[in-house]
Amino acid sequence: MVATALNTSQSEAIFNAAQKLMPGGVNSPVRAFKSVGGQPIVFDRVKGAYAWDVDNNRYIDYIGTWGPAICGHANDEVLEALSEALSKGTSFGAPCALENVLAEMVIDAVPSIEMVRFVNSGTEACLSVQRLMRAYTKRDRLLKFEGCYHGHGDMFLVKAGSGVATLGLPDSPGVPKSVTEHTLTAPYNDLEAVKALFAQYPDEIAGVILEPIVGNSGFILPDPGFLAGLREITQEYGALLVFDEVMTGFRIAYGGVQEKFGITPDLTTLGKIIGGGLPVGAYGGRRDIMEMVAPAGPMYQAGTLSGNPLAMTAGIKTLELLRRPGTYDRLDEITKRLATGMLAIAGETGHEACGGSLSAMFGFFFTAGPVRNYDDAKGCDLEKFSRFHRGMLERGIYLAPSQFEAGFTSLAHTEADIDATLAAARDVMSSL
Repeated sequence: MVATALNTSQSEAIFNAAQKLMPGGVNSPVRAFKSVGGQPIVFDRVKGAYAWDVDNNRYIDYIGTWGPAICGHANDEVLEALSEALSKGTSFGAPCALENVLAEMVIDAVPSIEMVRFVNSGTEACLSVQRLMRAYTKRDRLLKFEGCYHGHGDMFLVKAGSGVATLGLPDSPGVPKSVTEHTLTAPYNDLEAVKALFAQYPDEIAGVILEPIVGNSGFILPDPGFLAGLREITQEYGALLVFDEVMTGFRIAYGGVQEKFGITPDLTTLGKIIGGGLPVGAYGGRRDIMEMVAPAGPMYQAGTLSGNPLAMTAGIKTLELLRRPGTYDRLDEITKRLATGMLAIAGETGHEACGGSLSAMFGFFFTAGPVRNYDDAKGCDLEKFSRFHRGMLERGIYLAPSQFEAGFTSLAHTEADIDATLAAARDVMSSL
């Protein structure tokens, strides 16, 4: 496969104009391609496993709108359901039966969830669940892991300091130290660091929140026993365990990581797939905890567009499609072939690389590895990844524009798509 010079003149013009209208020209930072260099491309339309930019270049897409498009972009059955729902209105601001339907589907699927509250984004779900953790336990401190992302709430925007584990310092201007001083951080996959923090603050930690499979430092799996260890520690100290499954929910398995690994947290956050591509988030868990949420209880949280009928409709249809026999076997098969193929090609072309996949999620790093946490991930060859990313883009393969983001496959990806992707990877890696 030979690279062709992309004609991206319209993308460049639109992005240049956007930079005068929006901060950095984007509405979410990673889209600006700052991590990989060059200008971003501007999308015009998507369908199945493919995206077309405004210059009509076609790409095999492994971002899938950052996770929701597990059935493929613009799935015909989802669009048909949305068309019918659209005729009834775009927003009610009142209860609708669709909320019950999706709530029942989520509760039936996710082991930890006995009650659920719908919101409008993964960030909103995480903001709400951290307040709920504190309200339920009457404790102020939270423990999170370096490299795990839980939205842009003040309490989560924390940079880890030196040492094994440290008190958090604000990682963004505008975040008061008085807020993040209650945030504790530890390296992912380090149970000893977690035990040390609980020993230091035995009656002060409301709970532990984490991506059970990290997707925001690249794709990083938990060590054997890590999730089970967290479950034991939190139960010993009377703290809550929260799985942020905004990314992994209904992607790793129908019931998420907790179903796949058999570890049940107290609370779970969801998003992405349960909205079928429309804005959505949710948090849920044990009934006794969720009954703290207003109006059932005193912990206040509300949202004008929560339970939006269009998001509920798209989520319901997407989950119906995922329940069909063989869905996750198929996703695991194509993703594993892609990930193992990438690593094999890296080795054959003389590049140190590591990574892997699980179900419909994958990632790899330009380093010998293993990568077990964010510090390990920071040791990879970022400059090489940037050149690799650009080379793949020029060959019609759209990967996440950052070494520190996981990739996603969908039911729409075909064997031919995987073949084309691996051929492009071989061509690019041979010339790096």
